[in-house]
Amino acid sequence: MKLQITHIRKDYNGKPVLKDCSYAFKGSGTYVLMGPNGCGKSTLLRICSLLEEPDGGDLLFQDDEAPLIRDLALRRRMTLVLPRTGVFNTTAFNNAAYGLKVRGIGGNLLKKEVDRALDFVGLAHKSGQNALTLSSGETQRLGLARALAIDPEILFLDEPTASVDEANTAIIESIIGRLKKNGRTTVIMTTHDKDQAERLANTFLYMREGEIIERKQ
Repeated sequence: MKLQITHIRKDYNGKPVLKDCSYAFKGSGTYVLMGPNGCGKSTLLRICSLLEEPDGGDLLFQDDEAPLIRDLALRRRMTLVLPRTGVFNTTAFNNAAYGLKVRGIGGNLLKKEVDRALDFVGLAHKSGQNALTLSSGETQRLGLARALAIDPEILFLDEPTASVDEANTAIIESIIGRLKKNGRTTVIMTTHDKDQAERLANTFLYMREGEIIERKQ
């Protein structure tokens, strides 16, 4: 699935946050979006993940060049992981299963996909533990597991290692690195860590004052 954004604009209380953002995300790989606080990175992710409407411009999702309708079915082919993952007062397994359950998936298939996702993020041994007792780094990895359980075609990550310790940061970077190589998933993420961006990105996008100003392969 491809995503093209054209002249995206967003204002809050009359103040422009996104001014004129255009870019074509042309398939799998990792796109890293960098820029100072307040430049519009998180807003752009929310708009691209269809959680928020732009005030102007257009988003075009395509499969094999055919345009896709921006409906619930399309929304369920992507997901956004926020910097601080919220969890339910239940097991890590049930937390990771949430996205599958709302899609009507259960039984053996649900268990298979949740087990796969927890193993992928290194939390298989925490499956039966209450999610509220996990460390902040483990909680962030659980958020990734919940996202990956649905096998998204586009995965949006907003500062995925913010406030995470060094050990969990390394694990999360490894997870993103493996997604980068699988040839199926498009990862679009923000970070303030230039070294992290160098390690993970196929393509860099730089933002300043609500605009994408530079692109580098």
